[in-house]
Amino acid sequence: MVSVSRSFQRLVFILSAGIFAVLGLGFGLGQFGFFGVHAGGEEDGAYHQMHVYAEVLKRIQSDYVTPPDIGNVTTGALHGLLESLDADSSYLTAAEYKIYKDRPSSGVAQIGLTVSKRFGYATIVSVVPGSPADKEHLSDGDVIESIGDQSTRELSLAVIRLLLEGKPGTAVALSVVRPRKPDPDKVTLTRTISDTPALNEQQYNNSTILYLKPGVLSTSRVDEIAAKLKSAGKNHKVLLDLRDCSAGDAAEGLRLANFFINQGTLATLEGQKFSTQTFAADSSRFITAAPLAVLVNRGTYGAAELTADAIEGAKRGDVVGERTFGEGSVQKTIELPDGGALLLTVAKFEGPDGKKIQDDAVTPTVQVGQASEDDLEGVTPSPKEDEPLNKALELLKAKNG
Repeated sequence: MVSVSRSFQRLVFILSAGIFAVLGLGFGLGQFGFFGVHAGGEEDGAYHQMHVYAEVLKRIQSDYVTPPDIGNVTTGALHGLLESLDADSSYLTAAEYKIYKDRPSSGVAQIGLTVSKRFGYATIVSVVPGSPADKEHLSDGDVIESIGDQSTRELSLAVIRLLLEGKPGTAVALSVVRPRKPDPDKVTLTRTISDTPALNEQQYNNSTILYLKPGVLSTSRVDEIAAKLKSAGKNHKVLLDLRDCSAGDAAEGLRLANFFINQGTLATLEGQKFSTQTFAADSSRFITAAPLAVLVNRGTYGAAELTADAIEGAKRGDVVGERTFGEGSVQKTIELPDGGALLLTVAKFEGPDGKKIQDDAVTPTVQVGQASEDDLEGVTPSPKEDEPLNKALELLKAKNG
């Protein structure tokens, strides 16, 4: 009979606590796919799975070819458990959670990337213009295979984001896999504190089309857009460029949509143990009924997706470009007995059509392929070089003001 040490028993207990924290939020589902736990037998199924986990850990400890580090085995199991749910759910060890809690709220230097996880690895969602990442020609869709000597496949999204930031002037080494290149590129970037890109405003078609590219959807930036819309006058059509807009708060994304929509549902936020919230258009925030087009691409993420989805769902304007990234969820922090924590997705946003943005993203009403990096270089896009922009302008020109 295999003997089990006290330390091993503690590890099984920690693993159990993590699993039950997830299952505690999962019992309302008809089926919890990772465990095959079905409604009506959830608790029996969960206890059975804990016996299976304990047996697996015992066999690893007693029969593996070399004595294993059971702590690492347990950590790996918890990482896999959370990542099987979605990219935003993460397990943090006690050491990682301490760093996560103690990270400064200001003065943190970045390399100019928004990242998520796709297919197990860190994936670049968008790149800040003029940032260290931009200067190294990193682009959305590139995969970060490793940070330093750590594979991103073995890191939670929360830890990946922590590793990319740091003190100004410090360096971070990345191994980056680019589309159509067989070997990863090794790049070293210096972290900097960068200013938020300014609102890009242009006029097209003899100043009858107001082009606005926010870059971020912060409160101040959405306020800027409101001021521009109010001062534009009734004869202006609006082209809202949300490509590579990946920073911002969900509330600001919905407020921006409300500027163009005077009634109806903008979005819904719900989860099995999360009180459903319905976000309806507020007529007092409505600004303009001018003809509208919205540009999106795979770097349109989070708050900007809420804006685009609400406008598309209300049939308020054409959404032009590529399918967006697919991010729209809320996480809850659950502390564990060993000092670690779970960052667990507890609710997801749905658009007016009832589809979850996290799962389905936003599919444009008019799909136009991504322009090349060279075509989009520079502050002001040119219709001759930028096919999605050209298509959006064509659609707006055909509409009556």
